[in-house]
Amino acid sequence: MNFIRHVLLALQFFTRIPVTGRLAAWVGYSPALLRAATAHFPGVGWLVGGVAALGYAAVRLLLPDVAYAPLVAAVLSTVLTVLLTGALHEDGLSDVADGLGGGHSRERALDIMKDSHVGAFGVLALVLALLTKVALLAMLGDIDLELTCAALFAAHVTSRFLPLLLIRLLPYVSESARSKSRPLVEQISGGSLLAASVWLLLALALVQWNYPGILWPVPLLAAVLAWLGMWRLFTRRLQGYTGDCLGATQQVCELAFYFGLAVSL
Repeated sequence: MNFIRHVLLALQFFTRIPVTGRLAAWVGYSPALLRAATAHFPGVGWLVGGVAALGYAAVRLLLPDVAYAPLVAAVLSTVLTVLLTGALHEDGLSDVADGLGGGHSRERALDIMKDSHVGAFGVLALVLALLTKVALLAMLGDIDLELTCAALFAAHVTSRFLPLLLIRLLPYVSESARSKSRPLVEQISGGSLLAASVWLLLALALVQWNYPGILWPVPLLAAVLAWLGMWRLFTRRLQGYTGDCLGATQQVCELAFYFGLAVSL
């Protein structure tokens, strides 16, 4: 029962899936529950990645087999993920780009990241990230439809596991004591990290089983290298991380996964 509660709370926090009424009352809420739900962030990736893969496949199969069909499928699949997550991670990417791009000091960067307005750096980061994602997915779709769907699934799970390592290794530096996400990002236990690892390993085993000829360690390595770059950036510029940093890391690691897979092919 606790497992189900934690999964539902993770879905409620990380997606727009409604958990309301009696179900919400049964799930409950407390800082301890929210910290426990962190373990299922990669599990949310199973859902988001699965929806993205199904959407990509459905659009691709409905359209005629022409040159731009994979591009349309990539765009609409991305739209589905944005609608499902409420652009939570994209918002984090834009805030981090604005903060680190416009703030020369740590304090100024944190102040900018708390501002709800989007600046030039944030807009550029979002546009370039979305263009890169759509282009990579269109290219992969032109090579193999089923492989692209597997990549969407694996990338969403992997990119939701790696930000948890920031929580484990870096201090939380936001000054907003009333932040709803504060219990989530302040700490993660070894047990929660282990549970998150199970979600990740099962996903990777699933795609490896279905596509044994693909060098899946290459995209995984690319995502890890992207995480290392983000970890180093946040350590140097912020001496820690914020909730926005987790969203930005998810986006960058997802893109790196697709790029690594394309390189491996």
